[in-house]
Amino acid sequence: MLALMLLLPLTFYLIRRDAYVGQSVRSLLLGISWAVSTAALFATSAARELEPRLRLAGYRPHHLYLGRMLGLWVAGLAIALPFFLLVAFDAPDLRYGGVAVAMLCCVAVAAPLGILIGALLPRELEGTLLLTIVTVQMLIDPAGTGAKLTPFWSSREIATWAVDHTDDEYLARGSLHGLAVTVGMVVVVAAVFSLRLRRRRHLRHLPLG
Repeated sequence: MLALMLLLPLTFYLIRRDAYVGQSVRSLLLGISWAVSTAALFATSAARELEPRLRLAGYRPHHLYLGRMLGLWVAGLAIALPFFLLVAFDAPDLRYGGVAVAMLCCVAVAAPLGILIGALLPRELEGTLLLTIVTVQMLIDPAGTGAKLTPFWSSREIATWAVDHTDDEYLARGSLHGLAVTVGMVVVVAAVFSLRLRRRRHLRHLPLG
């Protein structure tokens, strides 16, 4: 799984490396988002049968989803770091701070997104198909109103600031969007897990007569 999470972003970056540098950076962000989202999806699906037992053992729902989310965030940052160094050495004349913030937004949003999809859809293949939203949002016009409703719009906006040296509004808008989407995703994940893993009172059989 770790090798796949490293190979996918690298492939995305190398495919577009000979073209405009901005396209290679945006493709890399797509790869990171897809890798972390997919890892979160499969981790959630794999733990589905174990979670009720952990609840019976005394773990609360927030212990389960926050622990998983923190682990995925750490893994995502560990994956993003070597790719940030790759961009820093391979792609000149970029705002590297912006590249780092864009990668941070990708990881921050991707983990709860994948967990949410894995919690809502019981079958992994269906969840994988749903993750095509990561690809779709990279194809639509980022200036359009609909693009702002996609989860990773922040990374594209910040990448534009980092690559094209646009004004600081791009950085501000992207950072605010990434923070808002991350918080929103975490809140929704908390609600879904609290409902799905709530304890049900056992029926008590009263004696007759």
